[in-house]
Amino acid sequence: MGRRLKFSAMAGTPGATRLVSAEVGPDRRAAFVLQAVQPALLGLMDGSVSTLAPIFAAAGLTGRPSSAFFVGLAASLGAALSMGLSEALSDDGAVTGRGGPIRRGTITGVATGIGGMLHTLPFLIPNLAVALDLAYAVVACELLLIAFIRHRLMGGRLLNTIVQVVIGGALVFAIGVGLGRIGAA
Repeated sequence: MGRRLKFSAMAGTPGATRLVSAEVGPDRRAAFVLQAVQPALLGLMDGSVSTLAPIFAAAGLTGRPSSAFFVGLAASLGAALSMGLSEALSDDGAVTGRGGPIRRGTITGVATGIGGMLHTLPFLIPNLAVALDLAYAVVACELLLIAFIRHRLMGGRLLNTIVQVVIGGALVFAIGVGLGRIGAA
């Protein structure tokens, strides 16, 4: 039978959580955060943010949702492979305690692909205005979800986490929209 894990508030640290079980203690939680949560957040954030500019620039330049979709698909898959390999090759985990490189690389790569594809999928809709509106909403949800996961599993104040994640995403988003408009003019 598998271990049963529960989340509860960590005393003295607002917003942070810890795993509570007879078999799983704070050291196990720290390893989980370092070896799984951190690579997943790294991938989600990179996939969400790094693909914004190319996708929205392509939408603005071409006026064709299908073009934005294929740019997003290429950017997402390329970023997933790049980030997965980078994380896997960065260290073997022996010195840092970050865990096995294949597991970390896989987690980071898959999360990067997911982060990039979520706001790419709306561009399968043939109407550009509808696709853009849906993609804007998806981007907002992605960034808020990343901020919440970061807050919930890594601690810190929720508002600070939201501001940090959303500002980073907004800057890259503005670059993509701005360049798309300049190039289309």
